[in-house]
Amino acid sequence: MDERSTHATGCHESGHCHQQGDLLSTNSPSRVGRRLIQLYVGLGLYGASSALLVQAGLGLEPWNVLHQGLAELTGLTIGVVSIIVGAAVLLLWIPLRQRPGLGTVSNVFVVGIAMDGTLAVVPEAHGLAVRIPLLVAGIVLNGAATGLYIAARFGPGPRDGLMTGLHRRTGRSIRLMRTAVEVAVVVTGFALGGTIGVGTLLYAVSIGPLAQLFLRVFAVPPASDGSTVVATGQPRGAILRR
Repeated sequence: MDERSTHATGCHESGHCHQQGDLLSTNSPSRVGRRLIQLYVGLGLYGASSALLVQAGLGLEPWNVLHQGLAELTGLTIGVVSIIVGAAVLLLWIPLRQRPGLGTVSNVFVVGIAMDGTLAVVPEAHGLAVRIPLLVAGIVLNGAATGLYIAARFGPGPRDGLMTGLHRRTGRSIRLMRTAVEVAVVVTGFALGGTIGVGTLLYAVSIGPLAQLFLRVFAVPPASDGSTVVATGQPRGAILRR
């Protein structure tokens, strides 16, 4: 979303925001079932992909830099910290008059649980020969997970809703709000011990194109009778989150 897109109703955690009218929900039971599966598989894989980035140790996405730093400070797991931070961010929606959806609330809990679960079974990587492929796998999987859960259309993630809410309340562009918040998040997380590295940069430049690709792949097809309308091609107003 750029300055021309001022009526976004949903964003996912990689920064793709949809304008009102871009997507219309489908009420077909089979499609609702598919969307629910996409939502929870996508959120689960998102948490798993974040865990792979943690184990690669070459740099995390901005919010997980903060989560890791807070985990170091508190002794909690990074997944538990992610849940706590997500819930706190969701509370900020109240004064911003944002409306959460099923996907918003699910995002808070499923991603953190999946992250801790994956960290419990994936051993720490040693040596660049293992860490680099792990990093690449984590980023690609994150893009696929993003495409899955945002295409399900059950509401934006809590952090993206914060960005759109600030955009509406201040009149500033989404890019400016996102950049300001995430720079603060990264600086704070790094100061607390979070990991910044080449993986952070690689994630920033690749997650947008990957998410765009997988949004097309996982888009729910329209009903055969034409009664359902879904987005095709690139969602308008897509931006890079990190």
